[in-house]
Amino acid sequence: MKVSEILKAKGNILYTVTPDTSIADAVDTMAEKDIGSLVVMEFGELVGMLTFREVLLTLHLNKGSVGSNTVRKHMDDHPITITPDTDINEVRRIMLEKHARYVPVMDAKVLMGVMSFYDVAKAVLDAQGFENKMLKAYIRDWPAGETETA
Repeated sequence: MKVSEILKAKGNILYTVTPDTSIADAVDTMAEKDIGSLVVMEFGELVGMLTFREVLLTLHLNKGSVGSNTVRKHMDDHPITITPDTDINEVRRIMLEKHARYVPVMDAKVLMGVMSFYDVAKAVLDAQGFENKMLKAYIRDWPAGETETA
């Protein structure tokens, strides 16, 4: 299964901010939209990711306040990216190795979406459920009276 297949099923709603957005406004957006990440875009190009991990670190460093800085100061400015052709098993490996819960999907320099750990887990679970259903149907439809001979 490829990332492009998951993105089709997931839909194409994508939330972005600029590096000059205030961190408080970014956190408000994340809370209002119930999302764990924002893609940071500048002049049409990906320049970073802001996830709940960076927000929590900011809260910790500011003793419970997000402060008045911009997203630029707090974002991950070297996010790991994947392509629409990346296989889901490769995405799982990358996310686990790099402890990344959100990964931008890029087609050359075009942002196609964001793959979350939830998206990956759901896709794998759905695929396993489909396989289980097909195996059960196959076993149920096994021709009566046929046995394997040695």
